[in-house]
Amino acid sequence: MPRVLVVGAMGRMGERVRVAISEAPKLELGAALEAPGHPAVGKPIAKGIEISDDPKAALSQCEVAIDFTTPEATLQVMRAAADAGVAYVCGTTGFSDAQRAEIGDLAARIPIVHAPNFSVSVNILSWLIREAARKLGSGYDAELVEIHHSDKRDAPSGTALHLAEAVAAGRGQKLADHLVLERAGDIGVRPEDAIGIQTLRAGDIAGEHTVLFVGQGERLELTHRASTRDHFARGAVRTADWLTGRDPGLYPIERVFGLETD
Repeated sequence: MPRVLVVGAMGRMGERVRVAISEAPKLELGAALEAPGHPAVGKPIAKGIEISDDPKAALSQCEVAIDFTTPEATLQVMRAAADAGVAYVCGTTGFSDAQRAEIGDLAARIPIVHAPNFSVSVNILSWLIREAARKLGSGYDAELVEIHHSDKRDAPSGTALHLAEAVAAGRGQKLADHLVLERAGDIGVRPEDAIGIQTLRAGDIAGEHTVLFVGQGERLELTHRASTRDHFARGAVRTADWLTGRDPGLYPIERVFGLETD
């Protein structure tokens, strides 16, 4: 069976990914990676597997990697994966434009799926939002509210931006021309075709995203609420199974889940 490297194996997502791999019929854990200096480095995590801090050595034991860490750590391991010919499933968010461009360059050497969210239902939500924006047209204002736990570092979330992209795509627009991330003071009237995102951070909320289409006298709300991280992990493992053995390229998550549109 294809062997999986879990990057950030002792983190909250890494732990759930390891559980999902143990339940997957077609994949097995091949290696576990943590940052140098992590207290778990060198300790056993499964039969015959110890936590490593050496990306090259860990990648040599695997055919595909799953990574939910930080942009800098991800790119370090992804570069090594490109050298080793190891496929890469990336759920890390918060990349700069230059970092995203580098991921695109690395995809010329290995197959990569980089997605802000690996939940099947969230990706179906994105599809629904795109269709709603297309059908409702310009008579409805679009606003998004996202809530995550207190430790989340990037804002707005990658998923919120992905959903905002779906609104813009449904309208035939470029998100950058309409995105509003801050409102304070005397802001004046709402710009035509604005797509607003409001960010909340509190407690241990795994993730909640609501998209509102607000018209005159009515509104449509589409919401996804996550109470655990397990569905993200299962989606990433499903993606790793799909990606293993494919040609180099940057594959959209919609293709994995059969949600691509013309």
